[in-house]
Order: sequence, then C-alpha cells, then structure tokens
Amino acid sequence: ITTFTMKNTIYKYFFHEFLRYFLISMFALSVIVWTVQAVNFLDLVTEDGHAFTIYFAYSFLTISKVLTKLIPFCFLLSIILTILKFEKDNELIILWTSGLNKIHIVNLIFRISLIVMILQLVLTSLVNPKLLNLSRTILKNSQLQFIPSLLKEKQFNDTVKGLTIFVDEKENNRNFKNIFIRDDGSVLTSIGATASTIFAKSGQISDDEKELILYNGNIQKLKEDNSVNIIKFDKTVLNLSGISTKSITEPKMQETATLKILNCMNNKNLNNEMHNCSQNKKSQMDTKIEINKRFGMPMFIPLISLVCSFLLSTRRDKQIHSYNRYIYFLIGFVLLVLSEITVRYSGISWLHTGLYYLIPLGMLPIFYFTLTRKFKYENLF
Repeated sequence: ITTFTMKNTIYKYFFHEFLRYFLISMFALSVIVWTVQAVNFLDLVTEDGHAFTIYFAYSFLTISKVLTKLIPFCFLLSIILTILKFEKDNELIILWTSGLNKIHIVNLIFRISLIVMILQLVLTSLVNPKLLNLSRTILKNSQLQFIPSLLKEKQFNDTVKGLTIFVDEKENNRNFKNIFIRDDGSVLTSIGATASTIFAKSGQISDDEKELILYNGNIQKLKEDNSVNIIKFDKTVLNLSGISTKSITEPKMQETATLKILNCMNNKNLNNEMHNCSQNKKSQMDTKIEINKRFGMPMFIPLISLVCSFLLSTRRDKQIHSYNRYIYFLIGFVLLVLSEITVRYSGISWLHTGLYYLIPLGMLPIFYFTLTRKFKYENLF
C-alpha cells in the first residue's frame, strides 16, 4: 500500500508540473501567434469592408487552429522543462535512490503523450473543421459595411466582384473628386443588369454609409445590341448596401468535415455537396494530405515523448550532460519539422501515405526498446 501510494504521489506531482508548463506555454505562444494572425485579418476590414464584429468573430474562431499547431511543440517544451526541473531540484536522484526504476517515469510520460495525442486528434478531426467552417459561413453571410474602404485615392479597387472603382482625389472619408465606376454586371441595382460605366466630377458618402451620392456626371450603359446609351445627371444616388466582397466564401479543405473528406476519398460525393471534392489527381492528393494532417501528425507526439525520456538516462559526471537538453530538444524539434514536411508528400500515392504513418509507428518500439535496455539493470521498484 505504501509503495502504491508513493508511486501515485510521484505520478501526480510529475503530471501537475507538466500540466503547469504545458498550459503556460500554450497560453503565451497562442496569444502571440493569434495576435499576429489577427493583425493579418485586418484586411477583412480595411480592404474588404467587413464590419469589426465579423472581423472579431472570424478571428476568434481561428483560435482552435492556432492551438492545434502549437500543441506538439508545447508538449515537447513542457516535458523537457519538467524533467529539467526535477533534475535541478535533485528530485530525480531521490526517486532513483528510493528504488523507483526510470522505466516507470518513461511509461508515465508516454501515457501523458497519449492523452495529448487524443486531444490533438479531437481538435484536428472534429473541432477545427467545425469552427473554421463556421468562421467561413460568418464571412459568407456578412455584407460590406465600410463603403469608404472601397474608395481609395488613385487606386483601382475591385474588392467587390464585378465592380471596379477609381477615385482621383479624396478630400476626406466622405468627399471625393473625379470618380470612375465600372459595373460589369448587376452589382449596382440602380443601374441595371447590363455592363455600365459611370463618370462623376464629385461625390460623397451618405451619413449612414450605405449610399454613394454622385454629382455632375454621366452613365454609359451598354445595350444588348452593343450600342451605348449615355445618360447625363446632375445628381444620382447609388445604393451600395448589401453588396458582398470577393472574400473566399466556399469552405476550404481544412474547413471541411472529416466525414465528408472520407466520403470524397471513397468516391461518395453525394449530391456534389462538397465543392472541392473531385476525382482528378490533384484533388485526390490534397484530400489524402488533409486526412494525414488530421490523423497522422498527432502520432508523432508519443514519439516525441520517448525522445524526451532519454534525458532521464543522463549522468551529471558526463561532460556532455549540460548539452543533452539541447540535443534532445533539437531531435524532437526536427521530428516535428519532419512531420510537417513529409505530410506534404504523403498524398502522392497510397505508398507515400503508408510510409508517412510508418515513421512514428515504426520508430516507437525502437525507441522504447532502447530505453528499456538502458534502464534494465537499474534498481527495480
């Protein structure tokens, strides 16, 4: 009973220290990465004219993607910091001298890695596609809110599909001079369904920022017989509310549900509901790569745990001891980079896919057998 209680106490303490480092590193790094990413998303407001509420909602829903990218690295960092903390406080020496075999700690680290791997699998296969698809839906259903973002001085702005706007001079955010507008379709309902061109000497935005008021210009409207009808005006009002930008609204592969992707791989694109599911070679390769990202990359986490476990075999009397932490961290980091690089080639064929999964699954028993041999003749608990 005493032995069992002691082991449980050690395991709980080790897990508590790991969890502390893991949560701190995840929070710190995710805040930095998400902030940088959110700054890049500002184009949704400044360039595409979406409202700030859409921007914040879209940015917030991408947090799960950030967490997914950071989990393997934070796991590597946290395990190494936990082992180094135990070593620095001489807690490892106490454990070994009390009779605890190091393989028990290796098994504990490996079990922790399985928990993290399952968390990663849930995020990549279920949570991520759902939240990213929701963010794309929010963007798709939103309407352009900031008309001034369309009117940029001495720039041809084609943010809205089928509509090009040029302003020669911008006095402020509401008054403009020498305005050119090209409508290739029925974007501006007040003009009509045929292609039209508008020239105006001046213009201004209404107080509610939904209408563009033009003065002293003309509308050149193309008829069905290719003749041009010119209409002069002293004042005309264009309703710009409700128009949408060219932001990508169709779900990308990473935003598609896992079940739909699997159906695509099995040639079950029912009712063509998945727009990026095709039987051509490029589409099939992208589909395999996405599946391997979701199910293959998390398998490298247990492998990383065994790499970090080699730190337990270090000795203070070895000259290379002080460099081991950097060596094993580098090895673990290289494995993470390797998983990112090789997954891009895993969709070339089923052979490449099999080799991709063979890397972690094949190396796991080798690393574990090596650790077992290292600790075989140490004190048994």
